[in-house]
Amino acid sequence: MNGVINVLKPPGMTSHDVISFLRRELHEKKIGHAGTLDPQAAGVLPVCVGQATRLVEYLSDAAKEYLCHVTFGVTTTTQDAWGEVENSQSANNLELDHINKVIPRFLGEITQITPAYSAVKVNGVPLYKLARQGKEIEIIPRQVTISYIRVLDYQVPVLSLLVGCSKGTYIRTLCHDLGRAVGLGGHMSYLLRTKVGSFSLEESYTLEEISTLKEKVLLPQEYCVRDLVNVTLIPGEMVRLKQGQQVESMIKITGTTVAVYDEDRSLQAIAIVVSSGGQHYLKPKKVLNME
Repeated sequence: MNGVINVLKPPGMTSHDVISFLRRELHEKKIGHAGTLDPQAAGVLPVCVGQATRLVEYLSDAAKEYLCHVTFGVTTTTQDAWGEVENSQSANNLELDHINKVIPRFLGEITQITPAYSAVKVNGVPLYKLARQGKEIEIIPRQVTISYIRVLDYQVPVLSLLVGCSKGTYIRTLCHDLGRAVGLGGHMSYLLRTKVGSFSLEESYTLEEISTLKEKVLLPQEYCVRDLVNVTLIPGEMVRLKQGQQVESMIKITGTTVAVYDEDRSLQAIAIVVSSGGQHYLKPKKVLNME
């Protein structure tokens, strides 16, 4: 059983809980998810099955989209609604015009400070475990990219946003920082992931639907690399590439990762564009054994 499932993760389950459920339902041990969702959050969670697990990194690296709510005037220890309240003040006088003026500060490439209650590891230990033990937390800055922030609604003190962002972006940190920028503090009070790459909420399956439909929900593993540049090789070139040899590339941008298909449009390998002596070549990175 090979392929990918566009799962609609429900709130109240960890991403690992979803994997455990699917292993039982599909009778398949080789399953992995692309991009962890917090237990309280819901939304798109692409899950790779069988040989497709070798491609999970390309889904994890894909851009994400989230629908979130920012509640102004209240900050929490976890930057979301499930932490302890640190400070609280009225946001009744906060106008949308003021919010719109600060939002551009968070567009493009920005630096985020990894929240203390996160799964990021320091010396092999997740930060949230250190935080719960009351230990001093190492400040870990990271560069992320926010492609767009669209205001959907504002009912004081709750702002509804649609956010497009890169891998590694903490939406609760964005909400926290937005609250700080308006001078009142804030936290994330709701989170729904609406897209991972080309996987959308509208095309996702609930766990109940998956339990009923089983393998019928499986999409071809090619869906894992839909966002990559793709090339088609003739049989001779494909044989050489799958034997570990480099083949000449029509793509001239060094470092580009490409999905390599045969003439029947079946995914056969992942390669990277390299250059040598003024020429560009495809260097095999992953060779897939088609069953």
